[in-house]
Parts: sequence; C-alpha cells; structure tokens
Amino acid sequence: MDLDARYLLCPMPVIRVSDAMARLAPGDTLTVRCTDPGALRDIPAWCRLEGHEIVAARTEPSGDIVIIIRAGG
Repeated sequence: MDLDARYLLCPMPVIRVSDAMARLAPGDTLTVRCTDPGALRDIPAWCRLEGHEIVAARTEPSGDIVIIIRAGG
C-alpha cells in the first residue's frame, strides 16, 4: 500500500500512517512518502511503540522522504 503524506506537518504524517496501518494484515508493507523532516524520527518512534518494523528510510534527491514499514503481528 502507498501513502502520500507530502506537505503535511507533524503530527499528521504519523496520524495518516496509523490510519493506514490499521487496514493492513501482519507482514504487509506500507510505503510512505512525506516531506516533513520530523517524520524520520516520529514515524520510526511510533512504529517501535506499535510493534511495526521499518524496512527502509531514505531521503530522495527531490527532498521527499520515503519510509517503508512492515506491519507487525
């Protein structure tokens, strides 16, 4: 599943991730694209609390931040 959270500021990217993750089965992945630099801290912290795994996190040359999350069980 893909989630476009670009141009949203804290805490909206995390809220959108939470909503999207609620619709996934364990093992499914969510690819989040955002622009808020705080998301690189906030989304992994939320995932640790909720039992999800960060598969990858990177900043692209465009400035977009891409975070891939695997749903925990």
